[in-house]
Amino acid sequence: MTQAKICGITTPEALRRAAELRVDYIGLVFAPSKRRVEPEEAGALIAELRGLRAAASEPETADGGSAPQRSSAKPQVVGVFVDPTMDELDRALAAAPLDVVQLHGQESPEFCRAVRERFGVRVFKASSIREDGSGLDADSGGDLQANHAERAEAIAEAYAGAADALLIDTHDPLYGGGSGRTFNWEIIPLYRDAARARGLKLFVAGGLTPDNAGELIRQYAPDGVDVSSGVETDGLKDLHKMTLFAERVALS
Repeated sequence: MTQAKICGITTPEALRRAAELRVDYIGLVFAPSKRRVEPEEAGALIAELRGLRAAASEPETADGGSAPQRSSAKPQVVGVFVDPTMDELDRALAAAPLDVVQLHGQESPEFCRAVRERFGVRVFKASSIREDGSGLDADSGGDLQANHAERAEAIAEAYAGAADALLIDTHDPLYGGGSGRTFNWEIIPLYRDAARARGLKLFVAGGLTPDNAGELIRQYAPDGVDVSSGVETDGLKDLHKMTLFAERVALS
C-alpha cells in the first residue's frame, strides 16, 4: 500500500487533522521556506502529537475505564533540511525528536550514513527533477528515458545502505523543492525499480493534489506520495483538502 506524507505542517490544527487521518508521515520544514518552523515550535508540535498518540492508545472500556492498546504510532515525523551541518541537526533534534530526517540538498551518502548512525533516525534523500523531466545532473540532450535510467541507477547505488528512501521532487530554484509543480511522471518507474532493487523505498512529490494523487498511484505505484501546497488554500493547510488527499491515497 502506498504511504501518504503531508509536508509543511505548521499549526496544531493541521497536526491534529493529520493524526486523525492516520497518514503515515507529517513533514516539518527546518530549511528556508514559507513553511519553516523553528526547532522549539517543532518540539511543541511533536509533544502534542505524542499526546494524541497516547490518548488514541487508551480507548475506554465498557465500565468507563481505559484499556491498554498498542499505538500505531502514526504519523511519524519527518524533518526536512537542506545541506545542514551536523551542529544544526544536533540543535534541531535536541528540541524536536524526529523519526526521519529528510535531506533535500547535495548531501553525500557518507553524510546520510553519519546522520543515521549519530541520531538513530531513518533518512530520506531527495533528488530534484526539472519540470520537463530532466535531472539537474542528467544530460539534457538525447533520450529522456535512457538518461534517467542511468541517473536512477547511479543515485540508488550511491545511497543504498546510507538512506532508507529516495524522494524525487520537482526542482524549485529558490527552495530546491516544494514548488507545487509536477514533472514528467513517465520516469517514475526508473527510480522506483532502481530504488527497490537496492532495498530503498521511493517517494514522489511535486504538484500532487487530491485530484491527481490517485492517478499517479494507480499508474506508477510508488511506495509513498508527498504533498504540501496541494492541500493548502491561500498558503495555509486546508483540512478538507488534507482529508480528500488521505482518502484518495487510501483508495488507490
